[in-house]
Amino acid sequence: MTAARNARIAALHDALKHRILVLDGAMGTMIQRFTPALTEADFRGERFHNSTKDLKGNNDLLNITRPDVIAAIERDYLDAGADIIETNTFASTSIAQADYDLQSVAREMNLAGAKIARATADEFTAKNPAKPRWVAGAVGPTNRTASISPNVNDPGFRNVTYDELKAAYKEEVEALIEGGVDLLLVETIFDTLNAKAAVLAIEEVFDESGEALPVMISGTITDQSGRTLSGQTAEAFWNSLRHVKPLSVGFNCALGAAQMRPYIAEVSRVADVYVSAYPNAGLPNAFGEYDETPDQTAGHLSGWAKDGLVNIVGGCCGTTPGHIRAIAEAVKGLSPRAIPAVPKKMRLSGLEPFALAS
Repeated sequence: MTAARNARIAALHDALKHRILVLDGAMGTMIQRFTPALTEADFRGERFHNSTKDLKGNNDLLNITRPDVIAAIERDYLDAGADIIETNTFASTSIAQADYDLQSVAREMNLAGAKIARATADEFTAKNPAKPRWVAGAVGPTNRTASISPNVNDPGFRNVTYDELKAAYKEEVEALIEGGVDLLLVETIFDTLNAKAAVLAIEEVFDESGEALPVMISGTITDQSGRTLSGQTAEAFWNSLRHVKPLSVGFNCALGAAQMRPYIAEVSRVADVYVSAYPNAGLPNAFGEYDETPDQTAGHLSGWAKDGLVNIVGGCCGTTPGHIRAIAEAVKGLSPRAIPAVPKKMRLSGLEPFALAS
């Protein structure tokens, strides 16, 4: 590991002890709103102009064809006060990119995305060394699930294997680290088995390279049942992944802050690591759009902070630099959540948590 990355990671750990850090907001929302509006030609560029698939909407491809757009969006989030920016690599696995016949480009997408984010973060750190900025390598869930059959008539059928997921994640993680990220964010986890493949891939990369980065884990409670898509409660989800000893655990996406609070409170109670939360800008309306204003979202998150629930906050779908600016201002000066002393027990999980009484 380079001395520079070591120093950044040390600074990250120090910052988390003293203040609530702010993550960026939605990339897809900003790509959709970009002016002038992006067209199919922007996504294709010269290199992919002969593609037989429609490429508009493959946002990660812009790392290669329109890196200026991605850098501009990241600068907007940094200017709004984000401490941590995510790489534009949510769908940069060979599995997800197979939908576009671009699986062979997945590694390059990750490398390019990491380099863009690294450069913009370093640009802002250089402007104000007293406020360092960090890059989180975004590792999305893929568009497959290892736990659930996509065929209701065949419950035992799977359209992806655990080993296929692990191989795809490993390729992604290697490229993100090479591109210069400071930490890895396994996010929007709807299937814990997918996440287990991701963290095993990460651990293998760490073992083979001899360097380890902090890892953030962020699940998704898919609706107000309080469970992930694969059926786990918040505490069971934590029990399934606590062996990773992550930097943080938390939730993002699917819900707005008002609906997400009970699950953040639950994981905050049981997790002996930092807690992250980056909800959507409310629930989508009838048109699939998000109506929650920056002040509304920030009001929810400042309440969580005042109640000692969070260490890292940001925004997911529908959030903008305006939301991040309001969130950053709302949590400024508020004390970060104190990590609780959790009694040592054998803690297991299926869909529900289980702790063996001592």
